[in-house]
Amino acid sequence: MSEAEAKQIERMKSILAAQKAAFRAERHRPLDKRKHDLDKIADLCRKNADAITDAISQDFGNRARIETAIAELAFVIQDAAHIKKHLNKWAKPKRVGVPLTLMPGKAVIRREPIGVAGIISPWNYPFQLAMAPLAAALGAGCRAIIKPSEYTPATAEIMKRLIAENFEEDHVSVVTGGPAVGQAFTTLKWDHLFYTGSTQVGRLVAMAAADNLVPVTLELGGKSPAIVAPDYPTEQAAKSIGWGKLFNAGQTCVAPDYVLAPNGREREIGQAIIDVAQHQFPEAASDDAYTSIVSDRHYERLNAMIEEARAAGIEVLQPEHDSQAAQAARKIPPTVVIDPPEDSAMMIEEIFGPILPIKGYAELEGALDFVNDRERPLALYVYSTDKTQAERVLDETISGGAGVNINLMHLSVPDLPFGGVGASGQGAYHGETGFRAFTHERSVLSTGKWHPSRLLAPPYGKFAERVAQRQMK
Repeated sequence: MSEAEAKQIERMKSILAAQKAAFRAERHRPLDKRKHDLDKIADLCRKNADAITDAISQDFGNRARIETAIAELAFVIQDAAHIKKHLNKWAKPKRVGVPLTLMPGKAVIRREPIGVAGIISPWNYPFQLAMAPLAAALGAGCRAIIKPSEYTPATAEIMKRLIAENFEEDHVSVVTGGPAVGQAFTTLKWDHLFYTGSTQVGRLVAMAAADNLVPVTLELGGKSPAIVAPDYPTEQAAKSIGWGKLFNAGQTCVAPDYVLAPNGREREIGQAIIDVAQHQFPEAASDDAYTSIVSDRHYERLNAMIEEARAAGIEVLQPEHDSQAAQAARKIPPTVVIDPPEDSAMMIEEIFGPILPIKGYAELEGALDFVNDRERPLALYVYSTDKTQAERVLDETISGGAGVNINLMHLSVPDLPFGGVGASGQGAYHGETGFRAFTHERSVLSTGKWHPSRLLAPPYGKFAERVAQRQMK
């Protein structure tokens, strides 16, 4: 560990202590203050849109500006506005019924801020995946420290500056640094730890948090399948799947990771997707609308997957492109691989890039078995004009979220919980679910000065026996 990292870790601990002290001094942040906090999040997005967009593009080498506008800035603005709009309702104590045997009494669930949250954000959507959890935490009345990914340093620095300009350090702060800082971050005694990233690192985060019994939300990933039913038109499937796969050059946790197509239609669907890509990005290497791969390491990993398929004699489809220019721009051209072996890297690892394997199935049951034999995915997509068939896919699989004849967009519905299941994550957020992720639901039973339960005290007599018998009926 470097001296700079050691200093950053000590600073991080100091900020956490200050935030905990500030939370003790203001355990129940008034709703008007929380709404003002959410306004500040939205305002800093609007006022600094160009600077944020430039920073993200700098980190990627090239990030399509419209993708940043849609998936980062607009998403956070709308998310903050949605939380603000519904905050009064979500924060209101909820009264519940009291059994007759406990009357008279009043039972209430108080929704109280859980305290100080740690937020670890990834590189693929470096602004949104830090600020959306922050908006949920602020709406719940919490304080928070964000640890951004070291793969996107320019974005991390502008977030650090903007947060410092808009919030006191004992309310919201950003700490930067490499793996040593990130590892230390997971070992601190948070009131809640929110992590977005890979399943592999997520396991380590959960183990580190367990030492302090820190509750965690793990937003992970996995291999999200797209199942094309025999009845669904090829062209329509290609347009939808191609768009979802190529947005942010496939560097999206809920991007279709592989396609299951009816036997005999694998190449037809694959070529249709390549045709869509060729139309959308006539020259991917020089097209600013086509996003680069975030780092050399990730580029080399993706390229190795393609070369592994070629070396095995597997058919690889790509649009015409200048391979040298693409490499120089760190861009992987849109790529479809027809029927790769199940033990190949692209069928084992989450791809996280613009490479799409297509496997065939004989009957729908075989496609469902293929999905169910693997870890539960973060998302699942089914394409069918038959509602009964689509419902069967949903009924017989398990995934964090799902889309019928559409992909990616379920995470943009504010009131749909977003999260994984099993290896793709635990816990969820967005909308009220996000508010509750950073909230402690405190159960309170209130009575008058005297209550009939006093009669149940020892020595037990006939009254206590009658009450027990009544409750067991």
